[in-house]
Amino acid sequence: MSDSHALNHNYHLVDPSPWPIFCAFSAFVMFFGAMMYMHEIPLIWTTEMVDGREVDNVIIGHVALFAIGGLLTIFGAYSWWGDVIKEGEHDGHHTAIVQLGLRYGMFLFIISEVMFFVAWFWAFFNASLFPTEAINFIWPPEGIETLDPWHLPIVNTLILLLSGCTVTWAHHSLVEGDRAMFKQMLVYTVLLGAFFTCIQAYEYSHATFGFADGIYSSTFYMATGFHGFHVLIGTIFLLVNLFRAMAGHFKPEHHFGFEAAAWYWHFVDVVWVVLFFCIYVGITG
Repeated sequence: MSDSHALNHNYHLVDPSPWPIFCAFSAFVMFFGAMMYMHEIPLIWTTEMVDGREVDNVIIGHVALFAIGGLLTIFGAYSWWGDVIKEGEHDGHHTAIVQLGLRYGMFLFIISEVMFFVAWFWAFFNASLFPTEAINFIWPPEGIETLDPWHLPIVNTLILLLSGCTVTWAHHSLVEGDRAMFKQMLVYTVLLGAFFTCIQAYEYSHATFGFADGIYSSTFYMATGFHGFHVLIGTIFLLVNLFRAMAGHFKPEHHFGFEAAAWYWHFVDVVWVVLFFCIYVGITG
């Protein structure tokens, strides 16, 4: 009698999972908390009399709601991706055809991310190429002291370009079966990503303009900050792959998890190069 559970096709029929709806609900809670924070709306409050007038006393604030949603999202993502890793690494469900579908999915995901950045670049170019009367038809607006692109920004550019080299080196080492070099280059890539984030945080802390100081600062921080967020996510992505590599995961012919992280990291590199020349260098003439 044949095994009723034997694999008789090259496709993966995903088992029912609670994690997609769990992550969707958690993300909703997190972003609802963020929206309440932006509009300064408390979640639960009471009123008390102080000097003859009513004063709101917030019990649970929007920050707590955002934190709860964020923790739930992290837990859901950890559990969901843990199941995906188990399916591919231990259960053998990620056949060549399944991996092809995963590659298409990752490619389309990166395309959707490109559209995000197109929006931020569009806003910056619209404001800079066609300055309005509100800023006296001058770009950058008067009073804005722009950041020197040949100081910290060029350092960060070199760091990201170097990290692109190390992640490619790691990929080639894995394909050639050199796991020691693969893990070493992956460590270097994670460290370079962390350095980039630290330098950008330092740059922000020493900028002479804040997020709400006009159209220049808003578009600048949205473009560079959104990219910085992607660097942080990409660094975590690579760090997870490093932990998996230490656990003995990935084979020369089967390593889509790392390959997806490498694609994402190269995407982050390319976006930064465009951002550097268009936003940092372009405004200096």
